[in-house]
Amino acid sequence: MFEIKKICCIGAGYVGGPTCSVIAHMCPEIRVTVVDVNESRIHAWNSPTLPIYEPGLKEVVESCRGKNLFFSTNIDDAIKEADLVFISVLSNPEFLAEGTAIKDLKNPDRVLIGGDETPEGQRAVQALCAVYEHWVPREKILTTNTWSSELSKLAANAFLAQRISSINSISALCEATGADVEEVATAIGMDQRIGNKFLKASVGFGGSCFQKDVLNLVYLCEALNLPEVARYWQQVIDMNDYQRRRFASRIIDSLFNTVTDKKIAILGFAFKKDTGDTRESSSIYISKYLMDEGAHLHIYDPKVPREQIVVDLSHPGVSEDDQVSRLVTISKDPYEACDGAHAVVICTEWDMFKELDYERIHKKMLKPAFIFDGRRVLDGLHNELQTIGFQIETIGKKVSSKRIPYAPSGEIPKFSLQDPPNKKPKV
Repeated sequence: MFEIKKICCIGAGYVGGPTCSVIAHMCPEIRVTVVDVNESRIHAWNSPTLPIYEPGLKEVVESCRGKNLFFSTNIDDAIKEADLVFISVLSNPEFLAEGTAIKDLKNPDRVLIGGDETPEGQRAVQALCAVYEHWVPREKILTTNTWSSELSKLAANAFLAQRISSINSISALCEATGADVEEVATAIGMDQRIGNKFLKASVGFGGSCFQKDVLNLVYLCEALNLPEVARYWQQVIDMNDYQRRRFASRIIDSLFNTVTDKKIAILGFAFKKDTGDTRESSSIYISKYLMDEGAHLHIYDPKVPREQIVVDLSHPGVSEDDQVSRLVTISKDPYEACDGAHAVVICTEWDMFKELDYERIHKKMLKPAFIFDGRRVLDGLHNELQTIGFQIETIGKKVSSKRIPYAPSGEIPKFSLQDPPNKKPKV
């Protein structure tokens, strides 16, 4: 069997960088070169400050960089010298979750390799299997034809996104009836046929994969003349959009139907904790809706650089003219963001937000002081926060019978970062 001694990975982003760093770490006899046209990104991979944040990644990279792991912009030579070239394709799809990517790579549920059902294709499949067998048990390495591997990737993310949209739909029902979506999720999650994973109600899913892969599935179904199937999966995206608009409407309506010229503290901008990735983050959408209503946003995230927040909010589909410069301030710590605010909006479930000094925050806020918990991170603190004086609004639960009534007064229009920019409608 052909033995792989040199690997080239094209693309030094959130997938290629961590994946090939772990391959180099687990296979010290294989030379791994990660290439990219982005010189600043490659420079960052070769520096003490990596271009992405992922728990455990820095230690893996530093253990083998310069030994059998290299980052370069010399793409042509790396390809010519390689026995195996990794490109971001679905024949060997990744099933990584940002925030746990290194753990997922070192101890995967499965590795899926698809290939042509030809002698050449099968030899390539077996050669790649041999690389993963350095640390992955053979029974966890699945080999399929190319179509099966591609659809498995899309279907896996579609099923996970579907579960989030499903529990988010129940959260709206819980708020209308007085049920607690966390209690409902626990009850149904104890059913072994359902399980308890991905039943956390929130302001909506984000990241680079879920929406993209569901929409790829929708497109594929439409192209193959399966309109009923396409409409079914489109509803997963529609429910996610609805959850974001519903949460933004709740903020506006709770603040007496206007946020114009009011200071709103946005805590968290990454699409989930333990990553600096902001792609399709619900924070972008919530910020857009509030900016459209004239709110002044003070944003804090422990891992997202100021420049990235400004770039995301300056997207033509999100803002126009000088909106960001007029309405957005990036804060250096959560207390600065909350100082003088009318409301605190938690958009990312960073653990540090559970440990803030909320009495200190309340003293510096305008009254009545509101907290909108879009991630259910403060569930255990409701009594304490109410005693301090906060009005608490959270996903899928009525916190207090004394709460200011929530009655939606208007519909926030849909938008997508994939749509071409147009003149923004006002609510």
